[in-house]
Amino acid sequence: MATRSANVNVRVEPNVKKQAEDILDKLGVSASAFINMTYRQVIMKRGIPFSIELPSEIKTLDTMSDKEFGEMMQTGLTQAKKGESVSYEEAFNQLMKGL
Repeated sequence: MATRSANVNVRVEPNVKKQAEDILDKLGVSASAFINMTYRQVIMKRGIPFSIELPSEIKTLDTMSDKEFGEMMQTGLTQAKKGESVSYEEAFNQLMKGL
């Protein structure tokens, strides 16, 4: 009888594993099914199925000129006056989703 599955042993940081598995659980996808899907995408695309790149440089006060900082502050003020702002909680949640 042919083997129907093979084992994959990997090491993952515990907090990364927990966060990923919490999301997969909400989606109703097991870690095994996700790995199988990912492997199939690697085969189909003949490479990594998503972009791997360094993020653009994050602007900080130390890396901005006075002019850039002033423009950023003016943009924020204009957006706030137009009601285009979000609450602290929503902004924090958006940041956390990006991590």
